[in-house]
Amino acid sequence: MGEIFKKSKSKFLVGVLALSVTSMITFVLLVLYWPQSNEHSYVKIKIETGSSLNTITKMLYEDGIISNKKMFKMAVKILGKEKKIPVGTFSLVNASSNYEIIGQLVYGVPEIIKIRILEGWDLKRIAKYLDDKMDFNSSEFIALARDKRFLKKYDIDAESAEGYLYPDTYFFFNGDDPKYVLDHLISKHQTLWTPALKRRAELMNMTKHEAVTLASIIEGEAIYDSERAKISGVYHNRLKIGMKLQADPTIQYILPDSPRRLLNRDLKIKSPYNTYLNYGLPPGPINSPGENSIIAALYPEKNDFIFFVATGGGYHTFTTNERDHNKAKKKLQRMRREMRKKRKNL
Repeated sequence: MGEIFKKSKSKFLVGVLALSVTSMITFVLLVLYWPQSNEHSYVKIKIETGSSLNTITKMLYEDGIISNKKMFKMAVKILGKEKKIPVGTFSLVNASSNYEIIGQLVYGVPEIIKIRILEGWDLKRIAKYLDDKMDFNSSEFIALARDKRFLKKYDIDAESAEGYLYPDTYFFFNGDDPKYVLDHLISKHQTLWTPALKRRAELMNMTKHEAVTLASIIEGEAIYDSERAKISGVYHNRLKIGMKLQADPTIQYILPDSPRRLLNRDLKIKSPYNTYLNYGLPPGPINSPGENSIIAALYPEKNDFIFFVATGGGYHTFTTNERDHNKAKKKLQRMRREMRKKRKNL
């Protein structure tokens, strides 16, 4: 009788255990495949740096992707993915259950964005471009580019990272934070400064900051590479004789509505960047110069030119005296008048 009772008790315990395991499995499957009333068959989700599970859950709920926050958080914890949801912008496609949503967030590949920073773009234009191209906080980008502690990390002794954002083609994940992007752009600029280039700057009696500043002015003036060294020669000549640089790109930099045709009153704007009023180089770069302009700043053409004026086709006429310079200016003015007449007659 005792043996029969023991066997019955063992069977009962096994049955209870099996029922418990089955119930647990059922519960886990219920949580994982709990249907969330996702309103979108396709939707993009941006996971910010430092986002907690609560933050992500709240965002998904407010965006109409999940309807039950408790079940979603429980599913994330069951799968052990509480701290494994990566940063970036992800696409959710036909994700209607907790398992599908979590899977696409954890194992999905963030959207990759091709970024092309052009030579001559300034900090604000780069920030706006990044803001337009990807999920990006341009205000944070600009603030960080002006943060003294951040700049010190790269040994940039300036008011901002203006001029130190290297123009090139980059690939970023959509959702990369501003600090990562800024680090990347500045680091690329730093690689340009080889020991040979640093020695050349010392030989020219120029600091790195002065070289980048002059290069940015050259970048603003030159369209064709063949003229960069020649324009550099003009500015070096002006600096040597103590003449104001009178560089139009520095005026464009301080105008709130640039780029546009400069007026005489623009040349009188009080600013440390106004090279028509102040002698020497401005306080810092006015844009992001490319490698060719930086090299031109450090390897100027040896010439006697003091003046240059546009010809209207992207090139310039270079002169050694003011009389010839004024002749070249009048020629340009005549050409512009003729072009305006032609446009009116069309």
